[in-house]
This record gives sequence, C-alpha cells and structure tokens, in this order.
Amino acid sequence: MPSSPTIRFARPADFAQWLPLWEGYNRFYGRSGATALPAEITQATWARFFDAQEPMHALVAESEGRLIGLAHYLFHRATILLLPICYLNDLYTDETARGRGVGKALILAVYDQARLAGSSRVYWQTHETNHTAMRLYDQVAERSGFLVYRRQV
Repeated sequence: MPSSPTIRFARPADFAQWLPLWEGYNRFYGRSGATALPAEITQATWARFFDAQEPMHALVAESEGRLIGLAHYLFHRATILLLPICYLNDLYTDETARGRGVGKALILAVYDQARLAGSSRVYWQTHETNHTAMRLYDQVAERSGFLVYRRQV
C-alpha cells in the first residue's frame, strides 16, 4: 500500500496535476459537457489561490509525486462570531486513491489551517445523495441540521 499522502498548499507549478482533479470534482457534481464550467472560471479560481488579497486557499494531497486530492477553503465573516468562519468549498479525492484516508487527511488539514487563522468553526455542504462522503463526514464533523436554499438572481 502506498505511503500516507503529504498534505500541502498548492503551488503554481501544480496546475497540470490539479486540473484533472478539479475536472473530476466538477464532473461528479454534473458540471461537464454542455454544463462544464467556462475555462475563465477555472483560471480565475486557480489564480485566487495565489492572490494574497483573496480569502480562498487550496490544499492538495500528494503521494509518490502525484496529486491525488484537493481541498479548497475560504474564510468569511459572520454576524454571530467575531472571528472568521472557514468554509470548506471543495473536497475531492482521485478515484484511484479513495478509501485510503486522503479525504480525512485533507479535512483535518483544513481544520488545522482554520485554527491557525483563529477560526472556531469549519463547515461545508454536500449533496444529499453523496452517501459515501457522508460516512466520512459523520466521523469528522456533526450535521448542523440546516438545509441550503438558493435561487439564481
């Protein structure tokens, strides 16, 4: 079995290995083919990770020189806390690396970054049909009971 992955911040040189993970994540959520994200969104997202003025960050999981997972998170203010909250925006593990603790390692690394930033809370959302991921999430977090409502405007 391969060694445990190294969790680290994404680097500009990682783009070629990050992109297939990003595309896999978007395919999982139905954003492919005619509904694929425009290239300018992908480029802007990547650029935000390296812009010191942006609250968005990217961690990657690397094993044997290959990226096998990603976690994108951001910090934002809330009306009920003084310090920022951390939102885990995207989490994805390459299909070949699933079941090896990569997702859990990425989540725990986001928790570490949140603590370093003074944040007392990390939260995320997933689709109600994502039962495999929810088995992991139930181990590392608690369900808030809140439902997400949205509307395009």
